[in-house]
Parts: sequence; C-alpha cells; structure tokens
Amino acid sequence: MPCSFEQELLLHARGIRPVAGIDEAGRGPLAGPVVAAAVVLPEKFSLSGLDDSKKLTPRQRDQLYRELTSDPSVVWAAASVDHLAIDRLNILRATHHAMRKAFLALPVRPAHALIDGLPVPDFPCDQTALVGGDALSLSIAAASVIAKVERDRIMENLDKKYPKYGFSKHKGYPTPDHLARLRTYGPCPVHRRSYAPVAQACLL
Repeated sequence: MPCSFEQELLLHARGIRPVAGIDEAGRGPLAGPVVAAAVVLPEKFSLSGLDDSKKLTPRQRDQLYRELTSDPSVVWAAASVDHLAIDRLNILRATHHAMRKAFLALPVRPAHALIDGLPVPDFPCDQTALVGGDALSLSIAAASVIAKVERDRIMENLDKKYPKYGFSKHKGYPTPDHLARLRTYGPCPVHRRSYAPVAQACLL
C-alpha cells in the first residue's frame, strides 16, 4: 500500500480532528539523542515525493523538510532526549518520552495521534499505532522526515565538537568506520554508555 492520507481521512470522517503523525529518528545509533517529531497536515494535503524518510536520499529529505517546515498550513514540533536520559531510561522509554514531548510542543492539541510502531504508554491523546506507519501515513512520513533531518543536524554539529568520530558521515550509527574509531579513541561524552559496543570500548 503506498503512503497516503487514508488513515487521516478515516479519522476525519468520524469527526476526529486534528490528527497528528508521530515518528522518531535515532534509536539505533551509539551516540547522540533520539529525536521525535509530531506533524499535523491540512486536509487535502499533497507533497510530491513525501514518503518514509528511510527510502529517501539526504538531498530529498532536506528538500522535503524545507517544504514542510516553511508551509504555514503544516503544524509541527520536534523534541529530543539526550544520551544521558537514554542511558538512564533505556532507549524505548526515552523514545516514548521524546514522542510525548513533541506532541505536547505542538501549538494545537490534536484529538488523535497516528504513531509509527507500537502503542506509546501514557500518551496525551487517543492513538493508533501503525507498524511501518511511516510508509502508510503521510502525516507519519512527514514526522519521519522532520525527525531525521533535525537529528542529522544535531549530529553534524556534534561532529564539529568531536571530529575524531565522523558523526557527520554515519550520524552515530554502528558502521564499521564508527566502530573502528570507537575502538581507537574510546567513547566521547555523547556516546550512549548503555549500548554494548560503547560499554565494551570503555573496557579497552
């Protein structure tokens, strides 16, 4: 099924609106924050090329990000949870916390949220969890693009602060290059100590 506005329209037909799409970026990396975004798209919204951020090139994501965030009819917010909270809470709870923060940061209060993945405990409104939702719902796809670009920019700034690790290239994911640098230099202050490759590097 292609990414569409079907899920949102089904809710609108029941009088449920606004509807927010929620997604995150950064669960897998060994460093940096996890970032979530919440997006409310206008009815009859259309944006060529909008899809799951994982299917897009960095250039495509940047272009879609600019179009989404500059459109006054698109309501959005992003929120991050840093590496310290990830280590303290675990990544799943930290991700849920980021999603709730992004939702609560919206300037409007949606009546319902479409969330990529599994249900989020204690969410501030009714929710529909969609596994693979970023490839099904345009609202979730928009949130996935915004979350990914926001996090990538954070990692590019961290690359300037910790240039030995190549964060601007791999964004903290456990690529062979990142793992090699981690073994050579040990963890930097923004590495997630609760992740096994980082914990192992601390012992070297």
